[in-house]
Amino acid sequence: MTQGVIAEPIKVNPLRNRSGIFWQLWRDKVARTALIVLFCFYFCAACADFLAPYSMEFGDTNIGNAPATLIHIYDDNGDLCAPYVLQVEQQNNLETYQQTFTELPDKKYPIKLFVQAEPYKLFGLVPLNIHLFGVDAPARLFILGADMNGRDNFSRLFFGAQKSLTIGFLGLLIAFPIGILYGGISGYLGGAIDNAMMRFAEAVMSIPSFYLLIGLAAVLPTGMSGVQRFALITVILSFIGWSPLARVIRGMVLTIREEEFVQSARAVGLPEFQNIVKHVLPQTASYVIVAATLQVPNFILSESSLSLIGLGIQQPDASWGNMLKAAMDQPTELLNQPWLITPGFLIFTTILCFNSIGDVLRDVLDPKLQGRS
Repeated sequence: MTQGVIAEPIKVNPLRNRSGIFWQLWRDKVARTALIVLFCFYFCAACADFLAPYSMEFGDTNIGNAPATLIHIYDDNGDLCAPYVLQVEQQNNLETYQQTFTELPDKKYPIKLFVQAEPYKLFGLVPLNIHLFGVDAPARLFILGADMNGRDNFSRLFFGAQKSLTIGFLGLLIAFPIGILYGGISGYLGGAIDNAMMRFAEAVMSIPSFYLLIGLAAVLPTGMSGVQRFALITVILSFIGWSPLARVIRGMVLTIREEEFVQSARAVGLPEFQNIVKHVLPQTASYVIVAATLQVPNFILSESSLSLIGLGIQQPDASWGNMLKAAMDQPTELLNQPWLITPGFLIFTTILCFNSIGDVLRDVLDPKLQGRS
């Protein structure tokens, strides 16, 4: 008589076919467009020093609030020619306090590719002084005009992206490990420990995060650098943003811990913490990936909101939030130069792209939504 063989319980890995997940994302037109847009944004942020014609600190106070530079493509005879610009002179009317900008036709300044200009370190490592395009001084190439300090708005968009786009992932690196481990331990242990841990998480969730940030930002020392303020904002956002994730992970772990493979690992004496990390938490990976793509916009929006009200990244450092604030502080200029609200459009586009990717990922990783058992 043949003795039956008891099959070992099989763990289901929701991310077994990782390459398949990417291709399903890529096949979706909305997700593919969002991925391409985000790739372009992050590439521009990473290569900002090379792509931008001017550095973040550059400023020409002689032409503050200058409008977008007029790029000429016709010569004096009306024939097409290589693009060039003219030097601009600012004139102030002391009676009406109006500024006017006049082009000086004495000399033409061609727009050049790969020009030598202000030195920088590409990726913070490679010293270079080559910029993708630019013009020779004293002419200026302000594609989106200049702010009141004569700083190029177009260049500052690139440097603002470095902070506004980075804060989302820096926040995830802090908030998500805390939330995943905290929720996993709470759900796995259960009982009084679970009850106490969840009460603490709910207490953290009850903190009005935005008003807390306003209060903390208001008492920060005025001498803090932009980098220090940026780092502190990221840490604060992270340490008050882990609790919602912890609650969801805890609920998932309460179910997963009853699975046979988890009980088997416990029966053979595997330490509880290793059991949580090795067998329980990987089963929450589908939700964590989706939650991460949806949480990044929250960090970006929080930083932008604080910068918009003057409590986030401070000038002269650039972020999309404080660039938008600078534009809104000058309503007259905003009416004459509507492109100054470009940072707001970029914030909206970034959040829309992340949310679109998160929605498609949820459909891809959820078997029920795909009709699978």
